[in-house]
Amino acid sequence: MTTAKYTRELVGEALGTFVLVLFGCGSVAVSVLFNAHQGLMQVALAWGIGVTLAIYLTRHLSCAHLNPAVSIAMAVSRRMAARKLPVYLLAQFAGAILAGLTLYALFASSIAAYESVHGIVRGAAASTKTAMMFGEFYPNPGMAAVVSLPLAIGAEALGAFLLILMIFALTEGCNVGRPDEALAPVFIGLTVTSIIGLIAPLTQAGLNPARDLGPRLVAWLAGWGAAAFPDRVGGFLYVYVLGPILGAVLAALFFVRLIEPAMRRPSEPCECATRNVPTKG
Repeated sequence: MTTAKYTRELVGEALGTFVLVLFGCGSVAVSVLFNAHQGLMQVALAWGIGVTLAIYLTRHLSCAHLNPAVSIAMAVSRRMAARKLPVYLLAQFAGAILAGLTLYALFASSIAAYESVHGIVRGAAASTKTAMMFGEFYPNPGMAAVVSLPLAIGAEALGAFLLILMIFALTEGCNVGRPDEALAPVFIGLTVTSIIGLIAPLTQAGLNPARDLGPRLVAWLAGWGAAAFPDRVGGFLYVYVLGPILGAVLAALFFVRLIEPAMRRPSEPCECATRNVPTKG
């Protein structure tokens, strides 16, 4: 692969991930700071729209994975050459970090004012209320949920599994039921919205290691310190990095070994469609 090709894909993945994370984390920020969104599904829809727009913006530059878990799943399924992984991962994390920095630049004064009004000391345990605008936490600081480490890992793995399964189904040529290629990004965005609506009350629905670690590092550097990485046993890595990757790999293997072969088999008419129904004479 030429240097120009690497540059094009690097720019595409970085730009797309930047847009996705900025719109998504931005929706969380305005919800926390200004009570701009009423209910989980509004934030989930903002994430889904961000995903859709990011794919439309960059899929002519790269494969528009915008997520290390997606890239790893594509490599495992041999839909992408493994040699491209370092470029994709580097670009995705760079885009996520840049989005986190942009988010902080936009709302730094508003965050400080919010902390002052609510008596929040940045870096203390209670500051997860504002740190959640950047990285994710389990249980979700805004929800009354009881979430253990294994449950959090399982929830993130399930979310990534469903996301990858739908991405493969929506882009696989042998799936005659898929929508037009031009509409695939819309349905991928709706998939993200639906998954967030399901598991966000537990883990904030990361689904994307770059989306979590990039902004989380920005929060750590911006004064949240230990509050940005509250789990001293490294649970956030298991939940928001290992969980999505595990779910993505399982989905890739499941699709390639079971679903795709079934799709490629010659189709047979459904019995209920061919059964003769007697008519009244």
